[in-house]
Amino acid sequence: MTYTLADLGWSTSFEAQFDDAGDLTPYRITEIHRSRMNALGEAGDVILTSPKNAAGELAVGDWVLADPEMRIQQVLERKSLLQRRAAGTDAHTQLIAANVDTLFIVTSCNDDFNIARIERFLALAYEAGCYPVLVLTKADLCDDSTLYETQAQALDPMLTILTVNARDPDAAKTVGAWCKPPQTAAFIGSSGVGKTTLTNALTGGDAATGGVREDDAKGRHVTTARSMYPMRHGGWIIDMPGMRAMRLLDTREGIDIVFDDLAELETHCRFSDCAHETEPGCAVRAAIEAGELDPDRLARWRKLRAGEAKNTETVTESRARERKFSKMVKGVTKGAGKRKGR
Repeated sequence: MTYTLADLGWSTSFEAQFDDAGDLTPYRITEIHRSRMNALGEAGDVILTSPKNAAGELAVGDWVLADPEMRIQQVLERKSLLQRRAAGTDAHTQLIAANVDTLFIVTSCNDDFNIARIERFLALAYEAGCYPVLVLTKADLCDDSTLYETQAQALDPMLTILTVNARDPDAAKTVGAWCKPPQTAAFIGSSGVGKTTLTNALTGGDAATGGVREDDAKGRHVTTARSMYPMRHGGWIIDMPGMRAMRLLDTREGIDIVFDDLAELETHCRFSDCAHETEPGCAVRAAIEAGELDPDRLARWRKLRAGEAKNTETVTESRARERKFSKMVKGVTKGAGKRKGR
């Protein structure tokens, strides 16, 4: 099937960056495999290659410009970018998805439901510039799904919450209504909560799905790579591997949007660097003592802020070391070249 650039999500902001591009052609990345990228353009499916060591700078959903040899020459400025600190001990940024309009945060009505994790995903969405929609799955398998809805709605009265049975055909209509053509949506959440089941329903695909362990509701990783698919009604969906851990990075503003009540309260503290512990004139502690603020919410906010600050600082320091090392290598190479030319 062929698509126009408009079908793929091309907009005036991308068009403005495409002026005077010479013989370069725009494509949208649908999958990433090391240095090889699957992409879509007006000519259909293509395989692109990226410069050496540049694959980590690209994300599914990116718009790129490639030359006639199908080599990526430029990544267009994104309208949104989902990213996190890479898992493990690596102090690097991992790009999750780009140019996403709606982020579906998926969790199920069982032990997978976790307020702190939902807050993390919301902070990620707000910082990236996506519209968050919370999708509660497996509503048919719990006694009362409204208990989960009430807890989630307490985070934000304006948060859009969809409660569905992912295997019900109507679920695709309910979820798909929040991503109009040619917009792009993405599913994020733990393994086994129904992301791929919903993706299959929205796209007509048959990707493998996995179950969950009954004792702790943890699912098996079935989706192993991020992929972008066309939805039946138009628009695009990015399905991603399950993520229980989300190490936030450069998301201070997103965190403060999720905890806007606390961010507002601390502006009234006597000291600008108030830690909200024992300082006099702390508006946050006063709200807790007055019964106006849940201490657990304060604890989650402080933990999220501290973790984000540590991740951001660590990655920033790593980038600085890499730049310093790169300059040193270039200097040594340049000096060796001069000596050789004598």
